[in-house]
Amino acid sequence: MLEVQHLAVNYRGVLGLDDVSFAIKPGQLVGIIGPNGAGKSTMLKAMLGLIPADHGVVRYCTCPLHQQLEKVAYVPQRSQIDWDYPISVWNVVMMARTRQLGWFRSPGRAAQEIVKAALERVEMWHLKHRRIGELSGGQQQRVFLARALAQQADLFLFDEPFTGVDKKTEAIILEIFGELRSQGKILLVSSHDWGQTLMELDRLLLLNQRLIADGTPQQVMTPENLHQAYGKPLQSPLHHDLETTFFC
Repeated sequence: MLEVQHLAVNYRGVLGLDDVSFAIKPGQLVGIIGPNGAGKSTMLKAMLGLIPADHGVVRYCTCPLHQQLEKVAYVPQRSQIDWDYPISVWNVVMMARTRQLGWFRSPGRAAQEIVKAALERVEMWHLKHRRIGELSGGQQQRVFLARALAQQADLFLFDEPFTGVDKKTEAIILEIFGELRSQGKILLVSSHDWGQTLMELDRLLLLNQRLIADGTPQQVMTPENLHQAYGKPLQSPLHHDLETTFFC
């Protein structure tokens, strides 16, 4: 189980996250929603120790998460990645295995087969020698999804994986999320626009610095909760046109 207890973050006196607590069991796909600046990315980074937390504890299987990061696959927002770096699709995904083997050991046949399988699963094998910066936004996201798969982690954290991707990539991502969930993995995914995919989630965390609601999509996506999160009355997409985008 993944446990987050009383997590709080401040940026030079500015509140980023306020006393957030929740727990996720294996085999759950959990979405994080909220307005821009709500602390979604901040929470994921603080959980991994990428930014300092003021206080709070994050545990996986009763042990501190930062002590077992080899069990975590993290895919950051695309805006945080240097797409001009001259690296091939194959080498991006192989980095997942290099981290497991150690930087000074050459990957063997087993590692190469894992990377190949990951690239084939996201339908990017035919572009394995292409530089990452030459790909479309959806293709780039699929490459980093392949890297997460090649890591063979137990816990998957995705920050805005649907931003700037095409429908084919979105469908592949959702299929893989379902496969990982069926394998008993934990998935925590932030997004500002879930659209019609809301009902595919086991749970939602509605965030705006603090945790406003935690439950099934039906329990969380109420007009009252949305008003608290966004500061204005909003129609729940569960009771309105699902193609209406308001998470912005």
